[in-house]
Amino acid sequence: MLSIAHGSTGALIASKIPNPLISIPLILLSHFLEDSVPHWDVGQGLTRKSKTKKAAFFQELFFDFPLSIIVVYLFFQIGHPFDWRPWLGWFFGLLPDFIEFPYLFLNQRGPLFKKFATFHTWWHHSTANLFWGLLPQFLVLLLILLLK
Repeated sequence: MLSIAHGSTGALIASKIPNPLISIPLILLSHFLEDSVPHWDVGQGLTRKSKTKKAAFFQELFFDFPLSIIVVYLFFQIGHPFDWRPWLGWFFGLLPDFIEFPYLFLNQRGPLFKKFATFHTWWHHSTANLFWGLLPQFLVLLLILLLK
């Protein structure tokens, strides 16, 4: 899924469950569960073509990642005093993708990166269909907005 969905889900869980010993494992689990839903994301085809990889990197860096910060700010901070919990949730919601970054973009193929990438890929189900791939993410954001 896009960082927007993962980060916002993590922020919601952390804001509703203030104990990090409980919320962090749930946030990490939510990342993999969300990735198991067929979805579209900027990582489509990252391991196949260098042009696709470069375009996905720029999409992630300049669109998806900053937008995830903006969405968490709008959903959880605007009009409220600063609360570190949604930001902790945002970070842990994206942590599996941060861990996989060197494998996907920097060609770091060490055994730990490879094992983690294999584990993450096992959960990951993408679709090239933009509408059906973005719909579940839109629904996740709508649900988060209703539950926050």
